[in-house]
Amino acid sequence: MSTVISAQMVGDLREKTGAGLLDCKKALTESNGNVEEAITLLRKKLGAKVDKLSSRSAKEGLVESYIHLGGKVGVLIEVNCETDFVARNDEFRAFVRDLCLHIAAASPTCVNREEVPEADLAKERDIAAAQVLGKPPAAVQKIVEGKVEKYFSTVVLLDQPFVKQPEKTVKELLTAQIAKTGENIQIRRFTRYQLGA
Repeated sequence: MSTVISAQMVGDLREKTGAGLLDCKKALTESNGNVEEAITLLRKKLGAKVDKLSSRSAKEGLVESYIHLGGKVGVLIEVNCETDFVARNDEFRAFVRDLCLHIAAASPTCVNREEVPEADLAKERDIAAAQVLGKPPAAVQKIVEGKVEKYFSTVVLLDQPFVKQPEKTVKELLTAQIAKTGENIQIRRFTRYQLGA
């Protein structure tokens, strides 16, 4: 016996995942109304969709600026998409604005892990290794890698928990935005200014 999938269930799942209505309905039908299972199905499907879209060219988009109250912190960001239609969309604009707010609050230094200077990573590994002297080598390696992962979540924008929804990372929000628009979206670059820094 199959569970009846209501519009409310589909709407709630769409709100949680950012997936399209039809994708949400299909996932709920496949999971027989089990929301957690539907979320897992959508994550698998959206991940594949994002991978397909990431190879497409993103030459349109927005350059957005934000000056925090008091004028002591400012952010300038470039976020690209495939078409000017999406770039003019209010939802896309709100997403870019939220990224500015996040950068002002969380102070990341780069967009992705590939941009983290190797010298900074080596320094973090050395600090972490010095903190665990005397432990077995296998444990040291795991602890060091754990501390490096934590370091990434402080300096890499995509790895940071989003300030408005700490249960999601910025990368998960980006993935949801890509799923909603059906276009490749890339956070190209940003600069954060702070008075006296």
